Amino acid sequence: MTERQTILGTPPSKSNSYRIVSVFSKKMGKIHSTLAKTPALLKYEKDFFIQCNQYRNAMIDEYFELYADVFYPNQRSDLDNSAKALLDCLQTVNAIKNDNKCTKLVLNKYVDKDRPRIEFQIIPSMKQ
Repeated sequence: MTERQTILGTPPSKSNSYRIVSVFSKKMGKIHSTLAKTPALLKYEKDFFIQCNQYRNAMIDEYFELYADVFYPNQRSDLDNSAKALLDCLQTVNAIKNDNKCTKLVLNKYVDKDRPRIEFQIIPSMKQ
């Protein structure tokens, strides 16, 4: 698969993706802390799923390279946060089976305040 996919919206930052919550574990018989996705991340994943029509359920299980252009609404966002969010979303929509098969990651950062988005392409890797 070598089509380019566009996902509108800004991926949430790392600090806005997870929160610590306390839950009661019947198995352990006590309350413990765990990480839960924030509403911002859940919304982004939902939007990603709806928009990701070219790669959804592709279940790519071989080694791959990921090329992405990330358009932020301002200069403040960190590019590395988008890489993790993109790979996680690709797993969530079953585009890829596991992000550990990614052999190359090329990201470019741009600013487009009117239309933040990620444009990406998955290409089979020559490395094995």
